[in-house]
Amino acid sequence: MVNPSSVDWAALRSAAVAAMERAYAPYSKFPVGAAALVDDGRVVVGCNVENASYGLGLCAECGLVSSLQVTGGGRLMALACVDADGAPLMPCGRCRQLLWEHGGASLLIDHARGPQPMSVLLPYAFDDADLARVNDRELDLGPTVPAALALKVGSGTVFVHPDVAEGRQVWTSYWERSSGTGEDEPAGILEEGPIFATAGEAVDWGRIRTPRVVVVDAQGTASWAGDTPRPAGIEQDWSSRS
Repeated sequence: MVNPSSVDWAALRSAAVAAMERAYAPYSKFPVGAAALVDDGRVVVGCNVENASYGLGLCAECGLVSSLQVTGGGRLMALACVDADGAPLMPCGRCRQLLWEHGGASLLIDHARGPQPMSVLLPYAFDDADLARVNDRELDLGPTVPAALALKVGSGTVFVHPDVAEGRQVWTSYWERSSGTGEDEPAGILEEGPIFATAGEAVDWGRIRTPRVVVVDAQGTASWAGDTPRPAGIEQDWSSRS
């Protein structure tokens, strides 16, 4: 983090005021200017630019970040944002995320009570570290539903039960057409699942297909593992710890 006392805050505010005077704010009548010190010593500026389609308006910080990139990039070290009177303004939530991307936790923001780091203005921020935690590991998104059965998702019932393969207990499952809600429903198996090492894996396979999943143990006792309230006729809920 740059030492707050080493920043010429008066010069930054002056540059922000000059930018504010070029703002295009015919609708809100609230011009905003921003100026920031870059890690190589240069100063970049931006002003708000409104639009008749209000949602398309650009904050001053947006213009500042564009200026940062078009003039060589780098990291923002300190920033001042001002209103029409030259008084300090705090960036909105969207702009705090934008500034975090280009300045990080240590970026100092001018404030009436003294410079504030972005780590205070945007605690628990989302950034590239969150993406890295996902992108750096191999994702197992689990089994998917065959395209031919996509229109059946949400219907029927999946039954999960234990089996034995090569002398060890495994779990198998099948997706039944019937949802058990009426005598006139079509019967028959839509899809047979693969062999799973645990009941939990088989249940996950089922929940991708339907909210109705029943686990039948070796004693023939049925437990409800679905995503909806347990129906009549099944007296207990399934637990992955059971």
